[in-house]
Amino acid sequence: MKVLVTGVAGQLGHDVMNELAGRGYEGIGSDIQEVYSGIQDGTAVTSMPYVQMDITDADCVKRVISEAAPDAVVHCAAWTAVDLAEEEEKKPIVQAVNVDGTRNIAKVCKELNCKMVYLSTDYVFDGQGETPWDPDCKDYKPLNVYGQTKLEGELAVSELLTKYFIVRIAWVFGKNGKNFIKTMLNVGKNHDTIKVVNDQIGTPTYTFDLAKLLVDMIETEKYGYYHATNEGGYISWYDFTKEIFRQAVEMGHEEYSEDKVKVLPVTTEEYGVSKAARPFNSRLDKSKLTDNGFHLLPTWQDALNRYLKEIDF
Repeated sequence: MKVLVTGVAGQLGHDVMNELAGRGYEGIGSDIQEVYSGIQDGTAVTSMPYVQMDITDADCVKRVISEAAPDAVVHCAAWTAVDLAEEEEKKPIVQAVNVDGTRNIAKVCKELNCKMVYLSTDYVFDGQGETPWDPDCKDYKPLNVYGQTKLEGELAVSELLTKYFIVRIAWVFGKNGKNFIKTMLNVGKNHDTIKVVNDQIGTPTYTFDLAKLLVDMIETEKYGYYHATNEGGYISWYDFTKEIFRQAVEMGHEEYSEDKVKVLPVTTEEYGVSKAARPFNSRLDKSKLTDNGFHLLPTWQDALNRYLKEIDF
């Protein structure tokens, strides 16, 4: 099987490429830079074929994907800077990447009759209530520009294709890029008190674990909408931070102990208004995975432990 992966300079694309290599599949990485610009960690992604592709350029997308002639495209590339997306001068770029870029890819996948995986987000919903969102729920009410453009990307894929997997994820972390864990570890080194919101509830997603599931999916024809995050129970960002520091201390990093840095729970309102509204309810129902024979991801606690052993901090 030959698979083209977009956004390989990011967290998920990096891990999908490595997972493909581990299974003996032919992976072709792509991103907007002329050469691969992700971490040079000696893994397969740095030695596998790479091609520059600007997903907002329809002609470029058609040429690159047609020449590659893949059996599947795993579309990880996206604009993910949620607050920046709210700035007026950025909105056309966000639209071009998340909507037009996705549509460009879907059109070529249709012409080539190949499978497509589109990574989406819980932000397509309004984040109200406490009931986990069902993957087939169509009650879309995005709270911000990022969520709206990711929803429009979803609709472009589902309207153009039948051989698609739309996979919504949340609270993503991986080796290749910035994420909440790295931010908290950095902040914890330089502050004796940290305020973290405790009224936004969800579950983290480790890209290493998610990559395995995505490759499992493209080995099948069980198309449709799915939700995928790590197991381990629903938590707040405050809960997550407490566990990050607890495990860090267990690994010998005493600078994160409770007597060195205090983590205080605050509401979103108390924390302060950000440019983009955040959902309070990011609970995602993942039962459709097991219903279709896919394995649930390991617990987020276990994923965090493995991740902390992978990074320098």
